[in-house]
Amino acid sequence: MSFELILPFMRPIEPLLLDDGISEIMGNPDGSWWYERDGIIHRETTVSFDAGKLRTGLEVIANNIGKKLDEANPLLHAQLPDGSRLAAVIPPVVRPAPALVVRKFTSRHFTVDDLIARGSLTQQLADFLEEQIRAGKTLLISGGTGSGKTTLLRILANAIPDTERIVVIEDTSELGIQKPNILATECQTDTFKGSVTFDDLLKSALRWRPDRIILGEVRGIEARTLLDSLNTGHSGSLATIHANSATKALRRFANLVLRSHAQAAFSDIEAEIGESVDFIVHVDREPGRRVIREVLALTGYDRPSQRFQMEYIYRADEQPATEAKPC
Repeated sequence: MSFELILPFMRPIEPLLLDDGISEIMGNPDGSWWYERDGIIHRETTVSFDAGKLRTGLEVIANNIGKKLDEANPLLHAQLPDGSRLAAVIPPVVRPAPALVVRKFTSRHFTVDDLIARGSLTQQLADFLEEQIRAGKTLLISGGTGSGKTTLLRILANAIPDTERIVVIEDTSELGIQKPNILATECQTDTFKGSVTFDDLLKSALRWRPDRIILGEVRGIEARTLLDSLNTGHSGSLATIHANSATKALRRFANLVLRSHAQAAFSDIEAEIGESVDFIVHVDREPGRRVIREVLALTGYDRPSQRFQMEYIYRADEQPATEAKPC
């Protein structure tokens, strides 16, 4: 983040904003400030904020995007000029002062070699995943908040052949995938403009002649549209999803589809997923690094037992790969 992009009321945390090694900045209602570096949270004791000026600054941001920030509308989600994301909440939801979190946008694009050097994955696993993507396999990347899903997605997308057309759909543009034939789109849900959701863009994407669709996050009714697209000729897509394990990612995907298709049988939805998703890559956050914890290969769905058929390709704590296991 450059100096000219720092909003005046944020000057007290300017050193944190300018530090490329810091990924998130957190201000609590009690006036304490914290930041995350390499997956570890530290307290910053030198920051002092005037609560009134902080609130006024947040109100200015809200006004600039056509929103209100007051007692009746105490939550704010906004994008800063450099692409960083800001989430704030004011009294009476919190007391005595506003709370603020900035998830910083980084212009540095890590490479697969960076992840290998940090111990996030092995060279053998990196080669395997890149080979699957080049071959047109569909990957679902799961993990918790801040686990590195987006970074991994960006890196793996580099393996998509340059001859293919890519459509990217994100909540906030941060992937920055560099490919010759790419259409990158961004939702419009936190501005004064008319709402354009993930699902709106995904439905439109099917008309934009994509070879690959990259969805920043599966989290709502777009899950049904995504599953339909995977089953109608748009394999080779990539997406992330919040989950605590690879198997739980499959269940969450199915539940999201069910929410917008309640009349469907859960087993039918799981069967569709078993036919359309090839691999689930689960990433975890550890102190000082993010690591690929497991990779599952989906080989189908067994209707009599209502279980996915899968095998563990990789487990970080069990190398080499384990035997195939049903789930």
